[in-house]
Amino acid sequence: MILIGENIHIISKVVSEAVRNRDTAAIQALAKAQAEAGADYLDLNMGPARKDPEELGAWLVQTVQEVTDIAISLDTMNPVAMEAGLKLCRKRPLLNSASGKADSKTGMMPLAPKYNTQIIISVITDRGCPPDVDSRVESIMDTVAYANGLGIKNEDIWVDPIILPVSADQKQVREALEFMKILPDLLPGVKSVVGLSNVSNGTPAPLRGILNRTYMLMLERNGLYSAIADVLDPELVELNKGGMPEVRELIGHIMEGETVNAGDLDEKGRSYVKTARVLLGETLYSHAWLES
Repeated sequence: MILIGENIHIISKVVSEAVRNRDTAAIQALAKAQAEAGADYLDLNMGPARKDPEELGAWLVQTVQEVTDIAISLDTMNPVAMEAGLKLCRKRPLLNSASGKADSKTGMMPLAPKYNTQIIISVITDRGCPPDVDSRVESIMDTVAYANGLGIKNEDIWVDPIILPVSADQKQVREALEFMKILPDLLPGVKSVVGLSNVSNGTPAPLRGILNRTYMLMLERNGLYSAIADVLDPELVELNKGGMPEVRELIGHIMEGETVNAGDLDEKGRSYVKTARVLLGETLYSHAWLES
């Protein structure tokens, strides 16, 4: 599975300060660390980029490309910052943050054919995030048809179903799993991508890793192509490379509805089994689910 490093994200205090101060060394340290950890792309998330968007987009791309040749996923809601960054990408980039919203269709999406990029399109519309599989399907079918009309081929489209936190809505976590399973039949040729760490937003820091890793394996089993994820988590990268086959096997048993006695497993196995049951909605989420 393709891993897109998430760690250059404006929501991070370290990154926001580095961006504000144009601290080249801090951004480059994060870029090099993710490259060395095994990232296939680096996501450069500028958020809304309201201040000096053109200069910011150019600076961030140039800063990262000085120390690594890994392809870039450029992530911002500001089309000015996006275009400034796309102009400077040496490898074919991913345009991240397109959606079915009207302003995205007219302001962001046309940049993909203009700069020959691949593009991540989410299921979000002007009505917000669709609440279930059927509405996600309706949304993305309409939006991809619009993208096709702009000359963007399915093979260049990566679909993001939008992952919501398990601590806020367990049902949505399972809905995204179901959506992932049917996507290839709905839109042949498209790829899939998720913001993996969204699933653990709002949970205590020590619990985020096990949620992210377990959900990655579950989504991958349903056909996930790519994840924007914390590649500085070595266990996540190991799992992505096919390591820990016993954990993969346990996740498969749980997803197939087979009986697994957690009491017969070691601590790591029990943690993954309990977490998979929470993500499937079989166990009610609480911060203490691993202790039960």
